Amino acid sequence: MDHTILFYIIIAILLIDTLWGWLLEEMNRRSWAHKVPQRLTDVYPQEKFEKQKQYRKVNHRFGKISSTFSLVVLLVFLWFNGFAVVDDLVMKVTNHWLWRPLFFFGVIGIASSLIGLPFSVYQTFVIEEKFGFNKTTPKVFVLDQIKGLLLGAVIGGLLLALVVWFYQVAGEWFWLYAWGGLSLFMIFFSKFYTTLILPLFNKQTPLEEGELRTAIENMSKRAGFTLDNVYVMDGSKRSTKANAFFSGFGKNKRIVLFDTLINDLEKDEIVAVLAHEIGHFRLKHIIWSTVLGVLQTGLTLFLLGWFVNEPALSQALGVEEPVFHIGLIGFGILYSPVSGILGLGMTIFSRKNEYQADAFAGEHAKPEALQSALKKISANALSNPTPHPWFVFFNYSHPPLLKRLEALDEAKR
Repeated sequence: MDHTILFYIIIAILLIDTLWGWLLEEMNRRSWAHKVPQRLTDVYPQEKFEKQKQYRKVNHRFGKISSTFSLVVLLVFLWFNGFAVVDDLVMKVTNHWLWRPLFFFGVIGIASSLIGLPFSVYQTFVIEEKFGFNKTTPKVFVLDQIKGLLLGAVIGGLLLALVVWFYQVAGEWFWLYAWGGLSLFMIFFSKFYTTLILPLFNKQTPLEEGELRTAIENMSKRAGFTLDNVYVMDGSKRSTKANAFFSGFGKNKRIVLFDTLINDLEKDEIVAVLAHEIGHFRLKHIIWSTVLGVLQTGLTLFLLGWFVNEPALSQALGVEEPVFHIGLIGFGILYSPVSGILGLGMTIFSRKNEYQADAFAGEHAKPEALQSALKKISANALSNPTPHPWFVFFNYSHPPLLKRLEALDEAKR
């Protein structure tokens, strides 16, 4: 294929993807209810409901500004062969087969972080602050940014080095070796995330003995789950929003509660939320999500192996000779429609899992307590109770609140 045609295909994909996102956002904006849904009047007084609409409006406007800015920067960068310019600068430092791509993506990553930093600051210290969510101090924010960059450099650099090395030594079959290496990392990361990565950002302390822990242990026995690790995380260090999650498997499986969740919910509600998280484990959702992630990675690398050496791919980005890291950039953009379709499948799968975990919680805890907890969590986070069905279909990994409440009503009958 002619590299000029390929260049304009890349531009078209970026424009279509952004316009599609704007369309869904606009449809979602138009679906906002003017009155509180009857089912939510106990947690959404009209004043709070109006605050929720303001929160949505501000985020909608901010999202459109930030996405437009990102698109314009990327289009200008592509038009003036920015990736080729960065590659030329890196080549003045090194032309080594390993260090060249590592330095290249290091420069791109740092530049991307600096461009996005003002938007992150505004989101955290203006929008989230205005609506009472932000608890992040400037010190914590700066440390988070530094830790994130260092962690991304170490983990991202190691994974990129592994893929590049396989590309050098395995030839056309590099994708297969890379798939094996990345799959092992995904499994390792899934198993050890809460014990190795999360402590870099948040403190976790075992849930202390008492009425709540006893109630949780009794529920876990009914659910056929051996409860070893329940931890409380200092989520209030950054936000007032509440959450809980299950992570890991084997001896490293762990349930983590945000301290804000304990502050916001009653005992039976907390137990019901944890029953939902245990449901994900007992129903093997975590394993299946990992398996699907591995298969998706394999498909991506297989297609990458087909196209990365195509000269037109590098030439479309201004580099005459095929170069792995430039081809990787071009492939990533061209692959985005396929990635979007696969991602849609994962979100559908995730919503199905959430319904199943809710039903599991309804069997082993009090379904009305889970309903009450879901309503409080949603209202306290000023979540949109009436999202547009299409926006939900393409973007929501969890079903909308009202749909989850209806499903739990059915389960109680």
